[in-house]
Amino acid sequence: MKPRPNTRLASQAMAFVLAGGRGSRLKELTDTRAKPAVYFGGKTRIIDFALSNALNSGIRKMAIATQYKAHSLIRHCQRGWNFFRAERNEYLDILPASQRVNETKWYLGTADAVAQNIDIVDSYNIRYVVILAGDHIYKMDYEIMLQQHVATGADVTIGCLTVPLAEATAFGVMDVDGTGRITAFLEKPANPPHIPGDPAHALASMGIYVFDWAFLRDLLLRDMADPNSSHDFGNDLIPQILRGGKAMAHRFADSCVTSGLETEPYWRDVGTIDAFWQANIDLTDFVPKLDLYDNAWPIWTYAEIVPPAKFIHDEVGRRGSAVSSLVSGDCIVSGSEVRNSLLFTGCRAHSYASLEHVVALPYVTVNRSASLRNCVIDRGVTIPEGLVVGEDPEEDARWFRRTDQGIVLITQTMLNARAARLG
Repeated sequence: MKPRPNTRLASQAMAFVLAGGRGSRLKELTDTRAKPAVYFGGKTRIIDFALSNALNSGIRKMAIATQYKAHSLIRHCQRGWNFFRAERNEYLDILPASQRVNETKWYLGTADAVAQNIDIVDSYNIRYVVILAGDHIYKMDYEIMLQQHVATGADVTIGCLTVPLAEATAFGVMDVDGTGRITAFLEKPANPPHIPGDPAHALASMGIYVFDWAFLRDLLLRDMADPNSSHDFGNDLIPQILRGGKAMAHRFADSCVTSGLETEPYWRDVGTIDAFWQANIDLTDFVPKLDLYDNAWPIWTYAEIVPPAKFIHDEVGRRGSAVSSLVSGDCIVSGSEVRNSLLFTGCRAHSYASLEHVVALPYVTVNRSASLRNCVIDRGVTIPEGLVVGEDPEEDARWFRRTDQGIVLITQTMLNARAARLG
């Protein structure tokens, strides 16, 4: 495909979203769904952020590679992302691991997920590929990253976070020269290299890569033929490029999208129960670190047709109220008190119940006189009358999953086991 200099680079690109991982650190939250399909922020799923960034950046060709327990993710994309029109040269393809290479071979790694679909990417007739992880929360204009990629003549451009040096040991870290060219990629180094001129910070990989498709296509074919490869971008392809090609770092701060309310670039990996709870609860702050109300850069999702939220009863001790909270449509707060909490679609909180710092996924029912603090409640759970969570750590850990930071995860399976034991 020949470059068209008078058009946005995004119109010549596709987004390839890697969404096949379980996210095992989220424990029971990913028992029935992949991590990118986990709910976030009251209405959305985690994958909506990568897809919305691509759409808002001007990319109209996307593919989503799925593998682990993909039904929830596929159904969400079919319902919420079905507005692409082929007659307008727009596409969103879902690419489950389907033994396309042979009958025993699933996706073996991140690079293999792309390699097994080379023919499909070829059919898009694109020039650039933006490889994205489908499991992070952030707002980013990929057009800016594409422009840097072309301007520098890079073989690969890697999205990088600026992180404190002490925290960089948990990431894949880029060692760069003064021009931003990557000279080494170090996976979770004990002594991470700092940014030139900034000894307090390092550049950590975001798992976002921009390639010319012709270059990546050739690289993938050679990698598929290598029996010693793990077929992974970070472990195999990027080090290979560093040995003989040109890799450039793109700083997230240069393309992070803000509404003016955010005070710093926002990126979160909500890969643990604690991180998931914290990122959701942060949205209830007076000025949250992530502005979901920015209509200039909307986060698109499956918009269910539901009635408005409702608050009923106005008696002392039985007043339907929510303070510093996000309450989604079809929720009914009936004579209960909700504070610093986030309720997803269709939740019910009945009389005399109290919720504080609670993340309740869709269609949770909290029955009378329950008292809940510092917890995450999985979709469809029915909290029994009078249940107390968040006051006795030993009692919480007896029945539910309690983290070292004191956040309690509640699922219906846990409640059923508790009910059976208590008779």
